[in-house]
Amino acid sequence: MSKHAAEIVTFKLAEGVSPADFTALMQRTEAFVRAQDGFVTRHLSRGADGSWTDYVVWKDMATAQKAAQTFMQQDFAAEVVAALAPDSAAMRHEEVQWQMTP
Repeated sequence: MSKHAAEIVTFKLAEGVSPADFTALMQRTEAFVRAQDGFVTRHLSRGADGSWTDYVVWKDMATAQKAAQTFMQQDFAAEVVAALAPDSAAMRHEEVQWQMTP
């Protein structure tokens, strides 16, 4: 049985992009993400230092990698990328080793 995969993207916002505007922009991606086969959960968080993390869990690594590629082909992708501070984004995929459920 394959393990879930976490897609973790960390970044800062571009100059002039407000947290509220960025959150609204990311909410526009919800329908796409939910429609992907293998979507499990997603969280968007902001640190006190202004750094952000978009954390998405997928059913397996292949699904996570396919979703990442497909995401960048969507109409909203250019706007999302433009909202990020240049050279601030880092994406990685990791196998989830353990998950605590409520």
